[in-house]
Amino acid sequence: MRIFDSLKQAAISALKRESRKAVNKAVNTAVQNIGKGRNHTETFTFDALPQTVEALQALPEAKLDTAFKTTALTILALSRYESDPETAYAMLSWLKGPDDFSTSEKSFLQDRLRGKEYKVRSFFEGAIPDNDYTPNKPYVISVIENPYSFDNENWATLYVTSGGADNPRNIKLRKKPSTGQWFLNDIQCLSDIRLPKSEDKWA
Repeated sequence: MRIFDSLKQAAISALKRESRKAVNKAVNTAVQNIGKGRNHTETFTFDALPQTVEALQALPEAKLDTAFKTTALTILALSRYESDPETAYAMLSWLKGPDDFSTSEKSFLQDRLRGKEYKVRSFFEGAIPDNDYTPNKPYVISVIENPYSFDNENWATLYVTSGGADNPRNIKLRKKPSTGQWFLNDIQCLSDIRLPKSEDKWA
């Protein structure tokens, strides 16, 4: 009986070893696959900020064939708000595609940006509190994808970096399957950030 017990014990130990190997292999494969094509940054460079809807539509990114392009153009549209809110609304309405930029969305924008227009400038490269969020020229916007950005079919959540925040801020987008275009769905990137140096009494 002791021989059979020993054989049984050896078989159980071998099964446990193989099981652990299989689990470790699966975990390692999952970790390696997280970043493959699904965790990267796309950078967009613009010589000037568009002043009209037509100028926005004339940009190569205006094909809206990727969620990254639509996100970058959303930041350009928001940047127009500081000097011309109505044109910013028109740009955002165009980026919304089949949906309009609603009255409640306009109110939300006014709420978030009134007296804090520097929030939008902070999404351009080089704009930090110490220089009162003055962007570098040409204007550069980085759009980030994480492993969960495209988890839901025809939907995406991408991120833009702010020179006044520790973590990237998100923008939600929706794809129209019949055209393959990505449209703006929800602006979620306008939470408060660090004050510009000129407005910070503790600077």
